[in-house]
Amino acid sequence: MGSLTEIAARNLKAPERGQVTLTDDSLPGFGLRVSQGGTKSFVLVHGKTRERVTIGRYPVISLADARSEAKRILAERTLGKARPKSIAWDEAKALFLAACAQKNKSRTVDDYTRLLKRHFAFGKTQLADITTQQITHRLDRLVDTPSEQNHALVAVKVFLRWAVRRHYIGNSPCEGLFPSKRPPRERTLTDKELANVFKTALKDADAFSNIVALLVLTGQRRGEIAALQWSWIDTRENTITLPSSVTKNKRAHTFPYGKRAAAVLKRIPRASETYVFPASRDKVKGKPATIFNGWGKPKEAFDRASGVADWQLHDIRRTFASNLAALGVALPTIEKLLNHVSGSFGGIVSVYQRHDWLPEMRDAMQRWEARLGRIAVK
Repeated sequence: MGSLTEIAARNLKAPERGQVTLTDDSLPGFGLRVSQGGTKSFVLVHGKTRERVTIGRYPVISLADARSEAKRILAERTLGKARPKSIAWDEAKALFLAACAQKNKSRTVDDYTRLLKRHFAFGKTQLADITTQQITHRLDRLVDTPSEQNHALVAVKVFLRWAVRRHYIGNSPCEGLFPSKRPPRERTLTDKELANVFKTALKDADAFSNIVALLVLTGQRRGEIAALQWSWIDTRENTITLPSSVTKNKRAHTFPYGKRAAAVLKRIPRASETYVFPASRDKVKGKPATIFNGWGKPKEAFDRASGVADWQLHDIRRTFASNLAALGVALPTIEKLLNHVSGSFGGIVSVYQRHDWLPEMRDAMQRWEARLGRIAVK
């Protein structure tokens, strides 16, 4: 019907039903499609399979720009450099999270789900249309919470690198974006703070308080204690064995626990045959219970009850290690209790050192529980 012009594009009327395409004879496959509702979009139909590409809406994109983009797409097709076929952001995100669930810890999947949903709600926008500016705009909103900002950036970078590997996009819009560097946290609890935290944890028997009590008594990471399973606890030997699937360094870790920890474990109800701290069924909408993951509100309530402010659960682990050193426990024993593979057990030592250190760790735990007993009654 001839060359598509601005006048023709502007005057193109919406059909009563369906869609109508005004084609451009000067560029085969290129045209302007108008829907029943009046929305006009530039399209390009090309290739043996007659694939249709939507270039953009008119008049947001001018006819000249749309025609140039159509020519570029056809040129890349001819040269064998076609852009990756993209999908919507939400569709790609669902596929990504499903893939993560197959190989990552549940806590990691939960974190990715929360961060991507809360900070990067791009919905049906095509993945290939997301720009660096759109990513940075959302990150800029988190400038007052640098930790959350860094976690959000890490999550979206992992997601978009996955999308590149799946050929949904050619390059990640997060290239060149890096988390801000923060000084290492050095917070340890004073004896008074530790006593208040420990007594508050022992006073209440809810899941969060029991987790805090075990963190104080064992010095392990919060994710490892939250993931605890009944089968990992040997009540005859008073040991807990964390499998490699839940430890940070991917190495199984067996450590002893003392009488106070045994008393905490004994008071925990068996709400699940598998998990010591199962998630609430209400929170997972009737699905089989997974591990405890509701940290925010219980931590706020715990802080009010204990009177201790400006601290994190990981500070307990640092406090545990510092106190053991003050008690004269040897550094290799402390590192063994913490399941560290650097330091005393780094390099070639990790290959040939096969002593389990259980006697030394038991002695350290006895000293630690005795110290907790002393400061908790002050």
